[in-house]
Amino acid sequence: MLTPSQRITLLKEISDRLSTEDWSLVDVTLSQFGMPTSDTWRGSSKAYVLEMAKGAPDQPLLELAQHVGYSLEEAPKPGVDPPFWRKGMFRLFLSHLSPKKAYAAELQEALLPYGITAFVAHNDIEPTLEWQGQIEMALATADSLVALLHPGFHASNWTDQEIGFAMGRGLPVFAVRFGQDPYGFIGRFQGFAGNGKEPKVIARELFDAYRKSKQSQSRMAEALVTLFEESRSFAEAKARVGHLENLDVWRPGFTPRIEAAVDANSQISGSWDVPERVAALAGKWAAKGF
Repeated sequence: MLTPSQRITLLKEISDRLSTEDWSLVDVTLSQFGMPTSDTWRGSSKAYVLEMAKGAPDQPLLELAQHVGYSLEEAPKPGVDPPFWRKGMFRLFLSHLSPKKAYAAELQEALLPYGITAFVAHNDIEPTLEWQGQIEMALATADSLVALLHPGFHASNWTDQEIGFAMGRGLPVFAVRFGQDPYGFIGRFQGFAGNGKEPKVIARELFDAYRKSKQSQSRMAEALVTLFEESRSFAEAKARVGHLENLDVWRPGFTPRIEAAVDANSQISGSWDVPERVAALAGKWAAKGF
């Protein structure tokens, strides 16, 4: 049975995420999960979703939350802040073969400009720390897992267990093919062709997948807003506002944050046309009710 706090959390996440869809899809989605709809509503889509969903039983509410890409496991875990994750970023566990750790490390570096902090076991675990415990901590606090499928991946003692752990948590799992095709349960997940591609190309493809996927787009959006606020150069500000312009979801708190960043961060305010693009972004989402 859900506690009142859990129901409030679910309702908030459902309304934030579902209200970004067209009205027709909002109604279809609500009805599929046994929730009422209305032809006479005159308020915002977010308030509409809240009103229609607030009386739903626990199970349909949980299932609808899962459909829009949220589970209660996403809620922050008090006291759990492993040092290998960069604060405020989207957390990605890279599952890889030990001989391919150099490529994994390059990909780790290439993901940082997109607000994605990646865990690479052979780079992020101190030799004095207990190996398995640190891997389990990374898996327990990650937002997603990517499997780098080089030949022999399936024969590893660790990789399949890492994937199973991530699947058990309901995380989005992607595979990058480097001569090994997806197999078993991971065969149904989205895959990318990796052969011949530089890590920076794979990083961009993964970023695009995360910002579009319903399971990850909200968490990715939060990371990108934080990244924009922390821009340390004119070039970073320009690149990062471009990431914000490509987002498919928005939260009410994002607009005041990016507007405040223009006032507080000289690298943003002084970057040519970035303040104007921030104003345009605020106007775009205001027109959608944010």
